[in-house]
Amino acid sequence: MEMNLSTLAKHFSDEGAAWGLVESMRWPDGPVCPHCGDRNRAYFIRPRNGQRTTTTGRVSYRRLWKCKACRKPFSVLIGTIFERSQVPLSKWLLALYLMSASKNGVAANELRRTLGVTQQTAWFMLHRLREAMRLGSMERFSGTVMADETYVGGDPKNRHESKRGSGKDGRGTTKVPVVSLLNAATGEVRSKVVANVNGMTLGRFILMNADPTGSTLVTDSFRSYGPIGEHFAKHEQIDHSAGEYVRDGFSTNRLEGFYSQLKRSIDGTHHNVSEEHLQRYVDEHDFRYSTCKMSDARRMQRIMEQAKGRRLTYRRVTAA
Repeated sequence: MEMNLSTLAKHFSDEGAAWGLVESMRWPDGPVCPHCGDRNRAYFIRPRNGQRTTTTGRVSYRRLWKCKACRKPFSVLIGTIFERSQVPLSKWLLALYLMSASKNGVAANELRRTLGVTQQTAWFMLHRLREAMRLGSMERFSGTVMADETYVGGDPKNRHESKRGSGKDGRGTTKVPVVSLLNAATGEVRSKVVANVNGMTLGRFILMNADPTGSTLVTDSFRSYGPIGEHFAKHEQIDHSAGEYVRDGFSTNRLEGFYSQLKRSIDGTHHNVSEEHLQRYVDEHDFRYSTCKMSDARRMQRIMEQAKGRRLTYRRVTAA
């Protein structure tokens, strides 16, 4: 089935259909036990009297399986971001689709109105989805790798007088720095919220995510990139202060575009993001930019695949 808003509509209002779709997305070759990893040896536990109910008597559409190997029961939600959620799976599917199809992200208040849930529930659902969107690959970039940094936060003049700092917009500001790497060949972006942009901090992040052997590092002329650039086979520094933005085909313009999209989302969709949760929003846009050539359906499938093993509790989120 081709997944788009038209074909998915019935799954947003039919809880039984939603469970069937999630099972087909997570288990295309049959059920897999999350406890022991056994495949295709589980059987469906049919409810008594033809309908499953909760302890309070409400109808439940939960589909329960039992593994023949370890003899433990399980459902498709065990070990995922959806585990132990009281929100109907049909609403989770709609939230997943909106996050997959939206270019600028989805605000908690927007999701609250769309799903008919509380603002707190919508906020937590979005953080769980961002956890699934976090790119988990640790393979280092190679070839041509672009590096740049930006600063996220409101205009200093709008802050309380005691928190305005220097009032600068760029380096030297009191805003929160974010550093990013972009693989020129694959288009994948990795970003991290950092405490500062000195040479040690930038170098640690770049070496963790890029293999300097035979690779070209492309940056602007910020002096903190100098020491780490010496580790690479080639270091191209573009001098923006001299009006230079492209040299011999090398530039950091793609990262500038990425930062523009990130800030449009934060300023236009969310309006305000706390420093404690900023990394999750950055992870979301890393995923969105890195999968920009995928269809909405493939992006939705990708998030579902990455939902495994990333259960996120409310205590973990609020303790950030």
